[in-house]
Amino acid sequence: MRHLPFLLALLIFGACNSKAPSLNEADALAAADSIFTTPLGKVFEIPAPSEAAFANYTAAKQAFETSPQDAEALIWYGRRTAYLGRYREAIAIYSDGIKSFPKDARIYRHRGHRYISIREYDKAISDFEKAATLIQGTADQIEPDGLPNAQNIPLSSLHSNVWYHLGLAYYLTHQYEKAYQAYLKCRDSGSNYDNIVSSTHWLFMIQQRLENPKKADSLLAPIQREGIVIENQAYADLCGLYKGWLSADSLAAKGAGSPSQDAMRYGLANWHLYHGDTTEARQLMEGLMQEKAFTSFGYLAAESDLLFYFSKDKK
Repeated sequence: MRHLPFLLALLIFGACNSKAPSLNEADALAAADSIFTTPLGKVFEIPAPSEAAFANYTAAKQAFETSPQDAEALIWYGRRTAYLGRYREAIAIYSDGIKSFPKDARIYRHRGHRYISIREYDKAISDFEKAATLIQGTADQIEPDGLPNAQNIPLSSLHSNVWYHLGLAYYLTHQYEKAYQAYLKCRDSGSNYDNIVSSTHWLFMIQQRLENPKKADSLLAPIQREGIVIENQAYADLCGLYKGWLSADSLAAKGAGSPSQDAMRYGLANWHLYHGDTTEARQLMEGLMQEKAFTSFGYLAAESDLLFYFSKDKK
């Protein structure tokens, strides 16, 4: 019975022809999104949304139903749906939106993100590669936050998000050279320090995975002691570790508790891995599997490494 939601989702995706899922389709998608089983067999029940999150979703849904030919309304309908943990339903919304807006890179970018959430990485890569083609030669644009940061200052852009998530999807499928090129383009797409530390973190890890420590170190040139971040403190701290300004023990002491700390813990696990301490690396990654944020990027990366590097069946 565990796989019933997934089978329902497959049936729905093959049948969707309307601008939004019909009532019966929405019910089936809701059932499919009520539970998620990870590739390692861990089962998560999607919790009921908060009143505020559901109110935002309802408003976005109504706005889309009022203006179904408004791409912005469709994107927010999909985003607010995904924020409820209804990833497959959000994918269906974006898939229908692409029929109406086949050249809107934003829709591919957001659908690709949710393909990552449900571990359909090849589909995610296809979407992000399509988005990367569509943004070529276009002016970048700020991407408004669905969950604003403490200063309510949107920091990411369409271009940086396309390259960041494409790099992530490549990384999760262990295509490190492609991931490296994507993260270089991500770093080049935005000058704010949050973008610099997040992309530099991935660039450094990738070159360590490729056993190029000198090249990895050279990528840390933009990292500054006085650099100020708004959102990506975990990535900034990890870059401080790579620069030798912070110790692994000091970062480990920050512990768990949020998706941001998942990124920290994965970065530490990876640091131990390329320094030859596979036991500590594995323990940290397995510890991450006990967290609830099963779509955080730290969780996803640890999960992928456990399957790829530490699988009992790997020869």
